[in-house]
Amino acid sequence: MKKEVKKVVLAYSGGLDTSIILKWLQDEYNAEVITFTADLGQGEEVEPARQKALDNGIKPENIFILDIQEEFVKDYVFPMFRANAIYEGEYLLGTSIARPLIAKKQIEIANKMGADAVSHGATGKGNDQVRFELGYLGLNPDITVIAPWREWDLNSREKLLAYAKKHGIKIDQKHVDADGNPTVSPYSMDANLLHISYEGLHLEDPMNEPEESMWLWTNSPENAPDEKEYITIGYKNGDPISINGKDMSPATILRALNEYGNKHGIGRIDIVENRFVGMKARGCYETPGGTIMLKAHRAIESICLDREEAHMKDGMIAKYAELIYNGFWFSPEREMLQAAIDTTQKYVQGSVKLKLYKGNVEVVGRESDMSLYSEEHSTFEEDEVYNQKDAEGFIKLNALRRIIAGKKRNHK
Repeated sequence: MKKEVKKVVLAYSGGLDTSIILKWLQDEYNAEVITFTADLGQGEEVEPARQKALDNGIKPENIFILDIQEEFVKDYVFPMFRANAIYEGEYLLGTSIARPLIAKKQIEIANKMGADAVSHGATGKGNDQVRFELGYLGLNPDITVIAPWREWDLNSREKLLAYAKKHGIKIDQKHVDADGNPTVSPYSMDANLLHISYEGLHLEDPMNEPEESMWLWTNSPENAPDEKEYITIGYKNGDPISINGKDMSPATILRALNEYGNKHGIGRIDIVENRFVGMKARGCYETPGGTIMLKAHRAIESICLDREEAHMKDGMIAKYAELIYNGFWFSPEREMLQAAIDTTQKYVQGSVKLKLYKGNVEVVGRESDMSLYSEEHSTFEEDEVYNQKDAEGFIKLNALRRIIAGKKRNHK
């Protein structure tokens, strides 16, 4: 039985699915719909969503289109990269990290507009439904959540297009052929300033090599420039603040690193990941700027973090990444880990020099006024600060328990 709602805030892209959801919410719930379109740097114009919403009967005052790129990078991407977060060894969490911010904005709009419900276009098979809804309920436990894909029977492209035709919903030409028949996109894609993802159809067989035409952002490494390029990233408190000596805002830095990565074929991965809902899924991702940032951040940490601090922090990565992947950004455990991680970044400052060449990112230099690297102690040449004889006692003390155990066991 459907819960009665009066106003619902819909995460609205202006595409086929959410345009149908917009009409469906009006019909099925008899609710006033408020649309929210997020500009996360996905590379597509978001303003057309305003006209599409107006065409579908949405009041101008109920249409929200927000540029949240700076907030996205500063308050979500950068904290995640301070942790060096990477899911199952490869995935840089580009889709995962955008969902909590979208959910937060929907709840803020719902509070402002007096809405009693929120809605999204995620399917009942994927991770995004969990990410959105854990966000909603964590921020407003009394909100009603409407997930159309778990309610309706419009479970095919043909049914969606038939519904759109019946209700006079304008369909982008990319969804139909010249004769008006449904066409199927070869991939399901999601993009923001951090990455673009590809799933579905051709990729569902994990033995199928991705088609070169699929990749939309990066040069193939084979076709990348034959000349290497050097860049220097400046850091303060664990966050990048400049490129080649020029200070930039968080979103501007990521955008610039994306350009470098795209040019040099950096950031492509093809993985099979374990979804939170239980099944495995094959996905391909382009994360050019993020790939460069991860390499650079680990490099500046290598000279600024204490050994035990660094090793303990590394032990947190898998759990931290899993929390983001599964949708627990707004959770006490993620905030607890974040607090610990951010404490380690107090002295992570300086610069990292990188070489970019045909899909590769190489660290070729790092320096910091807070560096713990001591050339005096590390040199293979003669020094005045380290007595090599001290190592004998150090080794014996560390070996003591093994010596005792060995003697006892060797007598049995």
